[in-house]
Amino acid sequence: MDQSRILTVKDLNRYIRMKMEGDAVLSDVWIRGEISNFTHHSSGHMYFTLKDEGSRIRAIMFATHNRRLPFIPKEGARVIARGNVSVYERDGQYQFYAVQMQPDGIGSLYLAYEQLKQKLEEEGLFAAERKRPLRKFPETIGVITSPTGAAVRDIMITIRRRYPQARAVLYPVLVQGKGAAPSIVQAIRTMNEIGEADVLIVGRGGGSLEELWAFNEEIVARAISESEIPVISAVGHETDFTIADFVADLRAATPTAAAELAVPSSAELAARLRQRQRQLGQALQQRLKTSKERLAALQRSPVLVYPRRYMLQHAERLDMLSLRLQRTMKSKMSLQRQRQLSLKQGLIRFNPRTQLETAAQRREASTRQLVSAMQSMMKEKTSKLQSEIRHLDALSPLKIMSRGYSLVYDEQEKHLVKSLDDVQLGDLVHVRVSDGRLQCQVWGMKEENSRDK
Repeated sequence: MDQSRILTVKDLNRYIRMKMEGDAVLSDVWIRGEISNFTHHSSGHMYFTLKDEGSRIRAIMFATHNRRLPFIPKEGARVIARGNVSVYERDGQYQFYAVQMQPDGIGSLYLAYEQLKQKLEEEGLFAAERKRPLRKFPETIGVITSPTGAAVRDIMITIRRRYPQARAVLYPVLVQGKGAAPSIVQAIRTMNEIGEADVLIVGRGGGSLEELWAFNEEIVARAISESEIPVISAVGHETDFTIADFVADLRAATPTAAAELAVPSSAELAARLRQRQRQLGQALQQRLKTSKERLAALQRSPVLVYPRRYMLQHAERLDMLSLRLQRTMKSKMSLQRQRQLSLKQGLIRFNPRTQLETAAQRREASTRQLVSAMQSMMKEKTSKLQSEIRHLDALSPLKIMSRGYSLVYDEQEKHLVKSLDDVQLGDLVHVRVSDGRLQCQVWGMKEENSRDK
């Protein structure tokens, strides 16, 4: 048995959980079932079981997700839930973690709506940076809606009431049923090809999810995103949101609100213009009044009443300033001359020729001092050497030998014979005298001591 392959229960449950969470299907799945054993905990989390005729699975929906539920789940309710499947490690039991939930009555349409919404959002079709601003004063408004519904009547009436100088062009389309989506797409593209409209209003009155479904079609969403003319979506009432609302440059809660967003109010513009005129008139009057008061004050000014008096004062001040300027200029010129003289002396002192002559004199003096020092040192060393030579000569064995002394070596001439013990009868010895060497043989040995001496 390979001990390294034995897992703890905790490790096994963790491994299974990681496998489940890494599975593409189990990480984002929609399931349909009936709620049972429902408990809404005080923490806000919801614990329940989803079951059908053949099986069941434990489920949990955390408070952060169930706060956005559009309904209150109840025991026995049939729902469609979205989430992921994972393992609760402590109990080793897999369960469903729900993040979205809707009553099952909406069915596949809601699933298709959510899936398309997620897809287009990931592509960036809902991004705020791609939204375009509307023209402040449009000349032509394109209206894409049913020609018989209340929506077109509300839009036309609102445009004529608010901004009668604008022209509204109706492009009639189907707003529900199988042919509605292609009809809306064709209208958007045709209006862009014509290019007369400054803004497009695309919408209809309120209704159920099925009735509004044409505005949840992908082809309609992409036609709106590709439109070069800014689009206002006007689908349904305030609580109804479609894919077209998210893609459009601006979303209006109702068709009437869309018309109000598309054009300014002439009455408000006129009122604003009158207000600006009043403000301009008041500002001009105030400026005229201020200018008159300033002119009157200038006319009373002593400078204008007695101009010669002020001119004499300024002339006197001008003379004083002229004298001060002359003194200042003289002082500055004197300082400049002194500075030039100082610089000239410095240049003379640091003249290269003068410095070279001075350096040559210092070199000659140093050379003489060096020669004198060397001669004195040589004389001292020579005298010391001669003294050492005399001392060595006095201690030289050769010097001693010239006075009648000699040196006796053994046969190998390696050691001096200093005692009778160093030789034996018959040994050859070498005797060194002052002018040569003698080879001798020991024929006799006689010991002498101090008493014999």
